[in-house]
Amino acid sequence: MAEIPADHPRHDSLVTRHRIEAGVEKGITSKQGLVAQGRGEAFDYLLGEETIPSADNAERVAAAYLLLAEHPVLSVNGNVAALVPGEVVALAEVVGADVEVNLFNRTAERMEAIAEHLREHGAQDVKGLEADARIPGLEHERAKVDRDGIYDADVVLVPLEDGDRAEALAKMGKTELVIDLNPMSRSAQSAAVPVVDNIIRALPSITEHARDLRDASRKELEEIVAGFDREAALEAAEKRIREGDLD
Repeated sequence: MAEIPADHPRHDSLVTRHRIEAGVEKGITSKQGLVAQGRGEAFDYLLGEETIPSADNAERVAAAYLLLAEHPVLSVNGNVAALVPGEVVALAEVVGADVEVNLFNRTAERMEAIAEHLREHGAQDVKGLEADARIPGLEHERAKVDRDGIYDADVVLVPLEDGDRAEALAKMGKTELVIDLNPMSRSAQSAAVPVVDNIIRALPSITEHARDLRDASRKELEEIVAGFDREAALEAAEKRIREGDLD
């Protein structure tokens, strides 16, 4: 990858694209992931390529949910593994969450490649390889999960999610924290906490909030969760996209 000057106006975007390209070359990201990245980048551009106040609040609420959870799980697909592997591990350590690989284009080789990639970035235990349970109502490969992972979780962080699995997890009664740059997607619409932000900003932000809230009382965390208005968060993101200043 050619070195990109830090002051380049498209620095973050170009670095992100190269991470996805490298993920494809390494076998952890599917070619369809390139298309998904481009779609998300377009929404990020319309959001001003910044974390808007409603997203930062949602990230704080997501941190509170993860700290309150009995069994939180962070779901990882190929794009997540390529973009923020270290950030996933850091968040998991702060909130005591499991990390589980879940893919639409699932092969044994790709599952192991992603698991190894996460281990290289500090993950101690990566779930998803057993696939000894299924999410009801799904017929494709994303239905395959670990029984002691996503299947048994009470709170699941599902970044860059397929809408149908997000809906299926919600029907299972799980609290879903979704990171999605499109506030109108099925994933964001079905989430208890829709975080409309770029994952490269969102995960570090959630982790920072979690560190700040680690010593908070359960009552304080519950108040943060109870005070969240998911509809207002979605409306704020959509308003920014429709009315934002692109200059």
